[in-house]
Amino acid sequence: MTTVAKDGVTAPKLIIEGLSKRYGAVTALEPTHLTVPTGEFLTLLGPSGSGKTTLLQMVCGLVEPTSGRILIDGRDQTQTPVHQRDIGLVFQHYALFPHLTVAENIEFPLRMRALSAAQVKQRVKDALAMVQLDHLAARFPRELSGGQQQRVALARSFVYQPSIILMDEPLGALDKKLREHMQIEIKQLHRETGATIIYVTHDQEEALALSDRICLMNHARIEQLGSPQEIYARPATAFAADFIGISNIFRGQVDTASTGEIRLSTPHGKFRLPAGATCSGAEAAIVVRPEQISLGGDKGNTVVGRVADAVYAGSETRLIVDLDEGETVIVRLPPGQPAPAYGERATLGWNPDAAVLVP
Repeated sequence: MTTVAKDGVTAPKLIIEGLSKRYGAVTALEPTHLTVPTGEFLTLLGPSGSGKTTLLQMVCGLVEPTSGRILIDGRDQTQTPVHQRDIGLVFQHYALFPHLTVAENIEFPLRMRALSAAQVKQRVKDALAMVQLDHLAARFPRELSGGQQQRVALARSFVYQPSIILMDEPLGALDKKLREHMQIEIKQLHRETGATIIYVTHDQEEALALSDRICLMNHARIEQLGSPQEIYARPATAFAADFIGISNIFRGQVDTASTGEIRLSTPHGKFRLPAGATCSGAEAAIVVRPEQISLGGDKGNTVVGRVADAVYAGSETRLIVDLDEGETVIVRLPPGQPAPAYGERATLGWNPDAAVLVP
């Protein structure tokens, strides 16, 4: 259901106000505030123990919060039992009924809601077509591949048009190629249905591929919230930069040159900072993505080292360079550019404005 505010603007689908969870002396989730617009695909991303699954379980009602409120379509659902929250769930293990056919598995949530036979028939037909399993409607789960079983689980969650669909690492049990294929299918389902989806994963590539926004979590709190492009290009912290994609991070002390220019003093030299960069503390770091670094010292900031490896990955070659001061830098070479030989000396450079200053 979509709620419209008095001013005609669509109200948020989900509002989390100060939600927290403690288990004795252990804090599983610090007080958290989060708003999810209707129709958004939001991914909760983070390492194990970051609080993402705890947050998801409180939204669906499987875990009782220590404090805070959960509002769905403007209504307080904090104490509402899980079966009354109008939420669809998709788990890593598909939880299909082995004694029911594909069609019967998809029918199940509709029959629990006492829809008419005609409504059930039409919705199941539409759901089967949506996940392209029309021809397998009479089969049992044991007769399906892992990807087909996951599509049945997805159809079962979408078929009764719940207010929110929660997915807890639903592709974790699949191999890489099938996982990438299912990512495309989930994204297409989201686009076709306009459903509000909250998706939990620890796979940063999956988060980048699927999400409208990523909620990056660390140490039981939100580290950064933004679009995949924002978090990748403008990480707010060194953790965000290190967790999302590959990063080269140079740590040092912020100081001011005699010319008045602010620089970062590191074991590798003094680096010019991005234009307009500010830092409240003396210690900071700059983040440089591998694609922003090139061979040669004509970009403004440079480091020197020795080639340790060159990894061919089809669309790119990843050059690994051990710096003279002991750290390692990764460079993405464009297709066709030859890589220096193992052991060869290499000078690397980047434009100061291509880096990001983080605390």
